Amino acid sequence: MVPEILSDLIFDYTLRNVALGSALLGIVGGVLGSFAVLRRQGLLGDALSHTALPGIAIAFLLTNSKAPLVLMLGAAVAGWIGTLIIINLVRETRISEDSALGIVLTVFFGAGIVLLTYIQHNRGANQAGLDKFLFGQAATLVERTVLQMGAVGLVALLIVAVFYKEFKLLSFDPEFTASLGFPVRWLDVALTSLIVAAVVIGLQTVGVVLMAAMLIGPAAAARQWTNQLGVMIFLSAFFGALAGVAGSVISVQAARIPTGPMIVLCMTAIVLISILFAPARGIVWEAIRLRRARKRNLERRRTELRGEPA
Repeated sequence: MVPEILSDLIFDYTLRNVALGSALLGIVGGVLGSFAVLRRQGLLGDALSHTALPGIAIAFLLTNSKAPLVLMLGAAVAGWIGTLIIINLVRETRISEDSALGIVLTVFFGAGIVLLTYIQHNRGANQAGLDKFLFGQAATLVERTVLQMGAVGLVALLIVAVFYKEFKLLSFDPEFTASLGFPVRWLDVALTSLIVAAVVIGLQTVGVVLMAAMLIGPAAAARQWTNQLGVMIFLSAFFGALAGVAGSVISVQAARIPTGPMIVLCMTAIVLISILFAPARGIVWEAIRLRRARKRNLERRRTELRGEPA
C-alpha cells in the first residue's frame, strides 16, 4: 500500500500537484502561524483569509479573468488593506485587537459574499468556480499554480529568515523591542503582510473559510512539544506539510472527499494527538505525572503514620 501511494505521489500528475501545493501551504502557514500563536493572534489568520474574498471578486470584475495569478493578486491587495485597517483601528482608536479583527472579518466577508452573489447573477457561466474559493479547490491545482505558490512562499520564508531576530523579539516583548530602537510598527505590518502571503497561497487549496486552521493548527500542535521558538517553527512546518500531504492522499484515494476539508481534518488529528500525548504538556502524560505524585505522597504519609523514616 505504501509503495503504491509513493508511486502515485511521484507519477500521478494531479496527486503530485495537489500534494506539493498542500505541503507548501502547510510549511509557509506553519512557519508564519507560529508567530501569530505566540502573539496571541489566533483570530488574525481567520480575519485575513476572509478579507481576501472581496479582493478575489473585485479582481474578477476588473479583469474578467479567472487566472489564479490574477485572483491571488486581488486577494493579496485586499488582505493587505485589511491588515492596515486592523493595525490602525488598534492604534488610533480604543477598539481592542480582537474586536478590530472581528469587525474587519465580518465586514470584508460580507462584502465578498455580496460581490460573489452579484457576479453569479450578472456574469453568467464565466463566473463558474469563483465560489469554490470559499472551501478551496485543491483538485484543480496545476503545475504552474504550484510554482507560483512556491515562489510566493519562498519569498515569505526568506524574509522570515532575514528578520528572524526582530520577529522573535516582537512576538515575545513588543515594548522591549521598541526600547531597543526597532521600528515596531513596521515590523508588525511586515509580519502581518507575510501572513497575508500565506493566506494567498492557501486560498485555492483550503479556501477562505478553512484557511485559519492551516495557520493556527500546526503552530498550536508544535507548541505542545517544545519551549524553543526555532524548534517550534520547524515542527510547525513539518506538521503543516504532513497534514497537507496526508489530506491530499486520503482525498484522492477515497472518492468524493473534498481535499481542503480533509487536510483540515488531518491537521485537527495532529493537534489532538499533540494535546494528548506531547511529553511536556500532553494531557495524558500530565495525568500520569499527577497520579505518580499522588502515589508518592500517599506512600510517604503511610510511612510517617507507621513511624518509619521517609
